[in-house]
Amino acid sequence: MSCLDSGSKTEKLLEVRDLSTYFFTFQGVVKALEGVDLGIDRNEVVGLIGETGCGKSVTGLSIMGLIQPPGRIIGGKVIFKEQNLLDLKEKELQRIRGKGISMIFQKPMSSLNPVFTIGKQFLDVIRLHRKVKVNEARKIAVTSLRKVVLPDPEETLDRYPHELSGGMQQRVMIAMALACGSDLLIADEPTTALDVSVQLQVLKLLRRVMKDAGMSILLISHDMGVIGSSCERVNVMYAGSVVESGSVRAIIDRPLHPYSEGLMEVIPSFSESTKRLQPLKGEVPNLLHPPQGCRFHPRCPFAMSVCKEKVPPRVEIEDRHYVSCFIFHENQYRS
Repeated sequence: MSCLDSGSKTEKLLEVRDLSTYFFTFQGVVKALEGVDLGIDRNEVVGLIGETGCGKSVTGLSIMGLIQPPGRIIGGKVIFKEQNLLDLKEKELQRIRGKGISMIFQKPMSSLNPVFTIGKQFLDVIRLHRKVKVNEARKIAVTSLRKVVLPDPEETLDRYPHELSGGMQQRVMIAMALACGSDLLIADEPTTALDVSVQLQVLKLLRRVMKDAGMSILLISHDMGVIGSSCERVNVMYAGSVVESGSVRAIIDRPLHPYSEGLMEVIPSFSESTKRLQPLKGEVPNLLHPPQGCRFHPRCPFAMSVCKEKVPPRVEIEDRHYVSCFIFHENQYRS
């Protein structure tokens, strides 16, 4: 679990409010994100979980201001350290990327230029954000690589990306975030392309980095095992919207949204060997033509007429446990 004490005072670092991102394609408008809400406190690891294609990665890219045409953020706020990033110009965002917010991806090779050494790329990033000379930047890089337990950091800086394993490349990306002094690290499926044993090492490293450096992490994953072992709170995403958010323990023990319940049903239980897994019925909607109202209603066993007409507002059921479902609106919509 994350290292925040339950009684400690929290300070909001990032708050995403009603974020919507569309892609304007020849086939039509893909409504990739629709009214996304989530928050991250300082010194906290928060999860974002959902099926492939639900908008998790687009959320991370939207926060970073890295949505490229034909994509466009059409509404909402991304408030980082009390400043709305969507109001900033590109040059202002460039100063925040790396030093304020860093992002690592599930395929680190795609983030590292294959024609330059690790050292060349690492030092360029450090000097961009810290304005130090080359010798000082190299010392910072070596120190950061040691913190992520990479053997022989000096030699690593002189190697090319293809000479490193996937796990080593991911450690390099984490070290870059450390070297820049980032307040927030967005980790987008950081262990998916790695061997199982290496996955565990990277997750342990992320937790230790967060604790030692005072860094917050948004951990994006489709794997509840990864989220459950690494995060304190989690946001459950379905078809471009966050349908439930709360503590990991609450979501696992008492999920409120029917989709969250379905996710928990497909997690194997070691204590119940005879339990039959119950897959979610139906298919993820095409976001070119998403269902009207609640996007989950075609697959929901509790769907009511109002679910097909209106988007359920977000309601707080208990302390910091939110759900977007008409079932919890004082039963006024129950038929």
